[in-house]
Amino acid sequence: MKKTAAHKTAIRLADGRELIYYDSRAGAPRTAPDRRPLEATVTTCEIRHDPLLGDDVAIASHRQGRTYFPPPDQCPLCPSRDGLLTEIPAPDYEVAVFENRFPALAGGAGRCEVVCFTADHDASFADLSDERAALVLAAWTDRTAELAALPSVEQVFCFENRGEEIGVTLAHPHGQIYAYPFVTPRTARMLASAAAHRERTGGRNLFDDTVAAERADGRRVVLDGAHWTAFVPHAAHWPYEVHLYPRRRVPDLLALDEDARTEFPQIYLELLRRFDRLFGEGQGDGPGAPPTPYVSAWHQAPLSARDRTEFALHLELFTIRRTAGKLKFLAGSESGMNVFINDVPPEAAARRLREVASE
Repeated sequence: MKKTAAHKTAIRLADGRELIYYDSRAGAPRTAPDRRPLEATVTTCEIRHDPLLGDDVAIASHRQGRTYFPPPDQCPLCPSRDGLLTEIPAPDYEVAVFENRFPALAGGAGRCEVVCFTADHDASFADLSDERAALVLAAWTDRTAELAALPSVEQVFCFENRGEEIGVTLAHPHGQIYAYPFVTPRTARMLASAAAHRERTGGRNLFDDTVAAERADGRRVVLDGAHWTAFVPHAAHWPYEVHLYPRRRVPDLLALDEDARTEFPQIYLELLRRFDRLFGEGQGDGPGAPPTPYVSAWHQAPLSARDRTEFALHLELFTIRRTAGKLKFLAGSESGMNVFINDVPPEAAARRLREVASE
C-alpha cells in the first residue's frame, strides 16, 4: 500500500474552536461554514496536585453538561446534512479533528481534541479500509506535531474508547487526543523503570529487552509482522491486553519510518477484528450483541524527557470484558491499591487471540 498523503483543510466553528479535515486526495470541498448559533465555549479547567501520590488531577466541572447518549439522528459527530447541524459542518468527510467542546484540559492547562474516523455513524475502526486507517495514522501524527509545539504541552496522548461499558457516551466511531501540560504518572513510572534497567544492565534499553524477550518466548505473541510485533505482556493487567511495538524503536509517531507506516493498518485492523471475535462469531457476545468494548492507547515520549530516544512508542489495546457477558471491574485491590488481579492467564489470552485470526 502506498503512503497516504493527508490533505488538510482547517476552518473555525461558530464558537471559535478549530476543526481540521484530513482527506486522502486534494480538492475535497470542506469549506462549508458552521451555521449553528453557538456562544463562545466557557471552560473551568484547573490542574491540582496530589501531594501524597505526586499525581496531577484535572478538575473540569463544565464537563457535567456534555452531550450524553443522543439519539442517532441527533449525533453531533455525523456530517451536517438532512437538516442536522453538527460539529462537522461539511455534508461528508473522511477524517475530521476538532477541539473538544467539553475539554478535560484547556487553555494553559493543555488541550483536548476529538478525532472522527469516518462519517459512517454505524461503522467502527475495525470496519475501515487500510487506506482510511492510514489516513487516521497520518492525522494522529500531524496532530502530535502541532500539539507538541504548544508551549504548555508536555505529552501528547492519542486514544480511542469504544463501548458503553468503557464509559463512551457518543456511539459514532471516534477517538480523542489529550495534550497534557505535565508528564502523566504512568509514563513517569515507565521512564523510571527504564532508567533503573539501564543502570542495572550497563546501558541496555528496557523496551528493547521486553520486546525481545516476548518474541523469544513466543507463547504470548499474537502477531509478528515485518515491522510490528503484537503480544500479550507477561504481566498483563487486563483480561485481554495486547501491546503493539514497531520493530525499530522510535520515541513517537513522527519518527515512524515509511515501512512501519505502510504495515500498520494491516496489523492494527487485524487486532481490532480479532477483539470483535473473542466472545462470539464476530458479534461480541453473540448475534445482536454489541462489539467488544476496548481502550486503545498510544504511548509517546514526553517532550521534556532527558533522552527521548530511550522511550519506545507503543500502543496498548485492552478490553474490560473477561468472558461472554462478564466485565472486569476495578474493585478494592485495583482501585484502592493499584494492584491488579487478572482472571485470564496471559498465555491463554494470547492463544485465544491467535485462534480468532482472520482466514
